[in-house]
Parts: sequence; structure tokens; C-alpha cells
Amino acid sequence: MKNPIEQFAASTEANLQAFEALSIQAFAGVEKFVELNMAASKAVLSESIAHVQSMMAVKDAQEFMALQTNFMKPMAEKSTAYTDHLKSIMTGSSEEFASAVEANSAKTQKAFVSALEEMMKSAPAGNESAVAAFKSALNAGQNAVETAHASTKKAIETAQINFDAASTQATQAVKKATTAV
Repeated sequence: MKNPIEQFAASTEANLQAFEALSIQAFAGVEKFVELNMAASKAVLSESIAHVQSMMAVKDAQEFMALQTNFMKPMAEKSTAYTDHLKSIMTGSSEEFASAVEANSAKTQKAFVSALEEMMKSAPAGNESAVAAFKSALNAGQNAVETAHASTKKAIETAQINFDAASTQATQAVKKATTAV
């Protein structure tokens, strides 16, 4: 069996590696989000310029209205596609991140408890009450971590539900606005 210092060092190294992996995952999600927004911005800019150029060639009010209607109608589909893509990025990133955190947390907690138990075995005689109090505090801490994980998971689920509802409302509003034109 390793000594407690070696166990703590190994645990710390594993935590640093896990933190690096989680950071890379988080940045990948942000990168996807930025790429989506850049692509959407480029598309909107080029479509807007093309629309303005078409507007400059308009000869009468009827042609103007037809041009405006044709410009606005695809916005509902584009808004829906953008929202769906954004939702898939957020869902994928949050699920990957949560599962990685959960897996690493359990492994880290197990290594930490193992190292502490090894240290407690070699505690001087007469410290049984202090060891028992420490174990009790450790159990309370573990319960708090489990509660925090459950709360975080629930918060992510609630945020996803709220995002879905807002997405649906925004899509319906855009569709309603474009059909009115």
C-alpha cells in the first residue's frame, strides 16, 4: 500500500489532469458556440447586403412588398435552425461536462477517503474520539457533495427546460410575425 503522502500526490495529479480535460471540454463548447454565431453573423450580413441591393432596384410598392415578404419568410426557419443548433451545443456540452465531473468526483473522493483511512490507521493511540469525529465530519462532507451534485444536475435540467420553452416561444413569435407580413 502506498503511503498517504504518495496517495495525496497521485490524487492531486489525477485532479489536475481531470481539470485540464474539463477545461478542454468547456472551451470546445464555447468554440462551437462562437463558430455558430460567426456563421450566422456572416449569413445575416451577406443576406442583408443582397436584400438592400435588391431594394435599390425596386420600381413600385407592390414589388417592394413582395421583396420584403420573400426576405422575411425564411427567417422563421433560420431562427429555428439556429436555436436547434444552439440547443444541441448546449445540451451536448453540459451532458459531457456533467458526466465527466461526476465520474472524476467519485474517483477523487474514493482516493481521498482511502488516503485518509490509511492515515487514521497509523494515528497515535488515544486519538480514537478525534478519529471518529473526523470520520463523522468526512461523511457529512461527502453527503454535502452528493447533495450539491444532485442540485447542480437539477439546475441543469431546469435550465434546459426553460431554454426549450423560450426557444419554442421565440420560434412561434418569428413565425407569427412573418406570416403577418
